[in-house]
Parts: sequence; structure tokens; C-alpha cells
Amino acid sequence: METQPAGSPPAGSLTLDAVDLADLEPFARDDAWRRFDLLRQESPVHWTPEPAPGTGFWSVTRHQDIIAIDRDPDTFTSTEYVNLEDVDDDLKDLRRSMLESDGQRHRALRKLMQREFGGQTLRKYEDFLRGLTAATVDAALRGTADNAGPGRTVEFDFVKEISADFPIQVLARMLDVPADHTGQLIDWGNRMIGNTDPDYADVLLEDKDSDQYKHLPFRSPAALEVFEYGRELARQRKGGEGEDLISKLINRVPEDGEPLTATEFDNYFLLLVVAGNETTRHTISHAMLALLQNPDQLALLQQDPSLIPTAVEELLRWASPVYHFRRTATRDVEIAGTQIRQGDKVVMWFASGNRDESVFTDPYRLDVTRSPNDHITFGKGGPHFCLGNNLARLEIRLMFETLLPRIRSVELAGDVTFVRSNFVHGIKKFPVRITTV
Repeated sequence: METQPAGSPPAGSLTLDAVDLADLEPFARDDAWRRFDLLRQESPVHWTPEPAPGTGFWSVTRHQDIIAIDRDPDTFTSTEYVNLEDVDDDLKDLRRSMLESDGQRHRALRKLMQREFGGQTLRKYEDFLRGLTAATVDAALRGTADNAGPGRTVEFDFVKEISADFPIQVLARMLDVPADHTGQLIDWGNRMIGNTDPDYADVLLEDKDSDQYKHLPFRSPAALEVFEYGRELARQRKGGEGEDLISKLINRVPEDGEPLTATEFDNYFLLLVVAGNETTRHTISHAMLALLQNPDQLALLQQDPSLIPTAVEELLRWASPVYHFRRTATRDVEIAGTQIRQGDKVVMWFASGNRDESVFTDPYRLDVTRSPNDHITFGKGGPHFCLGNNLARLEIRLMFETLLPRIRSVELAGDVTFVRSNFVHGIKKFPVRITTV
């Protein structure tokens, strides 16, 4: 079975009036890219209506405009929420996490965990994380008892056995929870982030039935389970001296002197569960698919592993695991010649910015030697720059430093399926056939 390289616009014409970034079906086919291309060229700030109760949004698709918005929280606030969903005014504080905060409180909440995800702290754990990586790869490539030894061929779902397993194992260790809880953590992330995908969601976001959960993040009942799990961990570790993320979250006071409320703890913990797993998982999946589809680039990394740190940046650009984040205009403002009104939703399509031909030469070519690489996968210089970027980079680098030397050949063993979402650029299933060295 052949599949189109991720990020490559398919053949066929497309007109501007046919572009609807609220329509999830093209995203379920990994077919949003030519829509982004057309918008960058013809309508870089483009109005997209939404079905009720949505109010519509402006799509911003050029690299430079996305960066400008991301760096200007005074004009483009996160406090009105960062996904497309319009949250009722009386529920905003109940659902607010660090992502939906700005200013002093955002800085205080961010700094509460910033050191734990800093490069200097993570370097101390590199050997430990390398061991986790090796365990994941060994398990996936072990094969059956009658197919042991070098040169064996194994078939498995790359998402399940590698991409999902490794980041969640890392998160479990950082939270200091049992390894056999990882399946539950993955399930919660799928159900919440995949709230527009019938394979994942308890209740689809667009269904009227989701109204009963509108007080919860992602309108997902899975949030209630995550909250209770986190609360029990907090009860056990309150007042202790543990070095895990929960102990530090529950026992530290933010630098503004305002202790975390119970709601802030719930939402912070939920953010750790989701962000600590989903995006890195999808990046690793897209990265392996890209290398499979570009065997010259795979061979280059196998021949010269010193290129892997540079390749990580290209793989992050290519994967773009989060399609977008939203802001809301705090005043009337002009973007690229288009008038935006106060209160309008403004959506930064990071995935489109990562294919901007004015920034990236031949943006639909995977080039593991690409440098410089000004991708915006983590944001760019704004206050909401991804807190976990160092951990993600480390996990991706360790995975491919460990996995690639073990591969003699790799090919698809079935269909690749994508998450039905215009928020997360995710792969659900990725069956592979690998012959080991």
C-alpha cells in the first residue's frame, strides 16, 4: 500500500471558496496542506465561519504573522481560550489552565515547573531516559520466540509499541506513578485530545450530548477521571519532600504568592497528562513515517548519526503535531492588511507556518540536514513557548539514536490512519514491517 508523504499537497485543483478549516474530514485524510498553501498565497488572513454555536474565526497562515501574534499577548490574549471552542463566560475560570492565562499569573504558573523541564535538569536524566528508550525499542523489535536473533522481521503498530509507549513511560517516571498505569494515561489523553474523533471520544465535541460536559476541559468526561487520579496523588504527597512533579506542584507556592487553587491544580495536572504524552508521541510517529517515505534521508542518518540532533528540528517542522492555537483580539487591529475586530477569534496555524515557502526552501522536501530551521512547532519567542520543548527534543533524539541503528529495512504493513482533528496532527495507526540488523 502506498501512502502520500505527510505534508505533501495532493494533485488536483482547489478554490479559495472551498477552503473550510472547520471541516475535519480533510484533516482526517492528512489533506489540509494544500488548503494552507492556498491561504498563504491568496488569503493569509482568512475568515472561516463555523456552525453554531461557533462564532467563526480568522485563520492566519503565514510564518511571520503567526510569530507576530504569538509574541503580542496584550493584543491577542489567551484568556478567552486557545482552542476553537467558545467557552461560556461563567465556565472560563473553572476550565482555565496555564494555557488560558496571561500576564503575571501565567508567568508564576509557568515558573512553578519551568526548572523541571529545563535543559540543564534534563541532562542529568539522559542516561536514565536512554535506558527507557532502549527498553521500548527492544520490546517492539523482539519478535516471537521462534523468530529471534539478528535479521528477524517483525510486524507491529508503530504508534502502539513505540510512539505511545516511550513518552508515556517517561511521564510516568516523572509523575512517580506505577508503570502499569501508562495504558490508562494514554487512554485519557486519547479521549480528551481526540474529542472530535469517533474512535476516541466518549462524546463527540460537535454532538449536543457534549453540553452536559461543557464545564470540563475538552468537554470530555475523561477529565473527571484525570482529576480524581491527580487529587489522590496530591492527597498522598501533600507536605512531603518528593522530587516528582506532583509533589512539587502540590507543595510549591507560585512566585506571585498565590497558592494553587484546587481548580488550578486539577487543570495543571490534566495539562501535564496531555502535553507530556500526546505531542511527542505524534511527532515520533510522523518522523518515522517521513523517514520510511524518504529512504535516502533514513540512510543518511544511519550512516552519520551525528546528524540526528539537526534532523530532530526538521522532523519537528515536518510533523507539526499541533495544527493550531487560538487567540482572541483585545482591540481592533490590522493583520497583513486585514481588519480584525475586538473579540474576534484569531487562529495561528503553526502547521502552515512550518510549510511557508518564504521561510523554508522547498518546504515539502524532508531534509535532515536543513539548517537553519526556523520552525514554529513550539511557538516562537512568545510567553506561551512550549514548556516541554527540551524534553520533547531529548525524547525524539534518544528514540532515533536508539532505533535507527537497529533497522535494516522498514516498510508499511497496512494503512496509516490519522486523528480526525484540526487541533492535533496525530496518527492513530501505523503498521510497519521491520527487518532488524
